[in-house]
Amino acid sequence: MVESLKTNLTYYGISPWEIEVLYGFLNSHFTIIQNEIEPNDENFVSYLDLQIPLTFNEAFFQWFDFKRWEKVKAVFKEMKRRRGTDNALKIKINFVGEPRIVFNIDVADKQWFDNALEKIDFVLELLPYHLDPKKLPSEILEIDYRFDSASIRWRLNMALSQNKKFIYKGNEWKEII
Repeated sequence: MVESLKTNLTYYGISPWEIEVLYGFLNSHFTIIQNEIEPNDENFVSYLDLQIPLTFNEAFFQWFDFKRWEKVKAVFKEMKRRRGTDNALKIKINFVGEPRIVFNIDVADKQWFDNALEKIDFVLELLPYHLDPKKLPSEILEIDYRFDSASIRWRLNMALSQNKKFIYKGNEWKEII
């Protein structure tokens, strides 16, 4: 018997209905571990951290099914719509792998929030360039992406290794202390 893949949903300020709908789309592929936490960021009324136990690549989307992924994104968009403007909702999507790929969606404007969700898939095309060992600091464990509303695209933001933190500025990685 093959053990089911486990995904974690850590959240606060998310309605039971929203969790149930999201659970329904994820349950067919994952064993879901839910963890409702106390609010820990005063800037956001609601927060959801989805940890996907697979690498961010084309194979994930084929395995999970693009239609199912579209439905998950629709739930996230509806969550934002229900909360209105401002920074009411922050969603963090973590894909395991080497390195782990993390998308932080905390855009205030609903249109840009929706746009950010739609463009996650497009990062697949840029990933080989972003993960080029000649350009990436050594021994990176995590790459963090942020959506840039000005350029309407996902941008490299931060990289973490075991002992170092890097920020992406001016088309290069710079270590921060």
